[in-house]
Amino acid sequence: MNICLKEEVQALGFMNVEESHMSVSFQGTLADCMKLNLFLRTGHSVLFLIKEFPARTPDDLYKEMIEIPWEEYIDLNGYFSVTSFSDNPEINDSRFPNLKCKDAIADRITAKKGARPNSGPDRNKTVINLHWREDRGAVYIDSSGETIAKHGYRKIPFKAPLQESLAAALILTSKWDKNSNFINPMCGSGTLAIEAALIAQNRAPGLLRSNFGFMHVIGFEAEPWEEMRRETKLLAKRNLDFKIIATDINEDAIQAAQRNAATAGVDHVIEFSCCDFRETPIPEGGGVVLINPEYGERLGEVDELRTLYKEIGDFFKKSCSGYLGYVFTGNLDLGKQVGLKPKRKIEFYNSKIDCRLLEFELYSGTKKLGNGEQETQKSKDV
Repeated sequence: MNICLKEEVQALGFMNVEESHMSVSFQGTLADCMKLNLFLRTGHSVLFLIKEFPARTPDDLYKEMIEIPWEEYIDLNGYFSVTSFSDNPEINDSRFPNLKCKDAIADRITAKKGARPNSGPDRNKTVINLHWREDRGAVYIDSSGETIAKHGYRKIPFKAPLQESLAAALILTSKWDKNSNFINPMCGSGTLAIEAALIAQNRAPGLLRSNFGFMHVIGFEAEPWEEMRRETKLLAKRNLDFKIIATDINEDAIQAAQRNAATAGVDHVIEFSCCDFRETPIPEGGGVVLINPEYGERLGEVDELRTLYKEIGDFFKKSCSGYLGYVFTGNLDLGKQVGLKPKRKIEFYNSKIDCRLLEFELYSGTKKLGNGEQETQKSKDV
């Protein structure tokens, strides 16, 4: 997923982007955070580094934090919260670093201004983020506030929905060209189809949100932000000349998906229908078929799902010739039941579940192989 994020950041014009296991980093300004929050589809938060420092004990942490000029970032009449990640042998309670940071910020502003802003757990105003591992600390302004992994349209999540940022990453990792059909059987609450529509229309996900953390930092100017939003809206397409189709056998799921699509403003470019996945209409012209079936948590469920995954493979072979087929699953054994040889297996994590996006080339007619032989079946069997 970080590969997608790195490519997104580079596409926005940022240079020297370094990738780590959980994040990407690069040089930028607090003003740049506006652009990142507006356009990023696969990110979770945009953190602006304030200070890195050595700190072995909670007292060290407090001393470093109180030296930061917080009065230049947090309005006296504002509100702030602190979030943190800590891996330090001195800490038994994960909430304690938050408390030390909060005390240092409040004490610093009180010493400079004679009063202090309110604070608490809500992340809808100024958000400070601490990363403290062993004897090294780093403190950031979380310019996103609430996570940008949620794109603001999913009012009805239905059952076990994909996070919006993960859905976008799956689509961007696929070989979909954004100009051909996108088919999503078993659509659930519609997240994949909605993200595909937003991508195809060049609609920035941040347009659906009205509040970000950077808006509550001293120095924020509303006019440049509104101008950026206006310019971004002009880049969006209204209509598409190909089809985005989403189906589900559950009528409640389709209703939820339609309402979510309406909230996102893309309901007019998605064709929804209630049917078994094998009855999903597959138009001429090719494109991508992306399915996110259940993974199964108990043995009985897994046994039942083996048949489902085999039927997905049959559906690919029978109905989807000329398309690229994708199955996203958190159960690698079930993925083998599709009965087709994947061309790629791309690793993702859905929360803590190790998942794969399996890519299948679904051929029609005869395909020439590298040794001059021919393969006449519609799809390449294992």
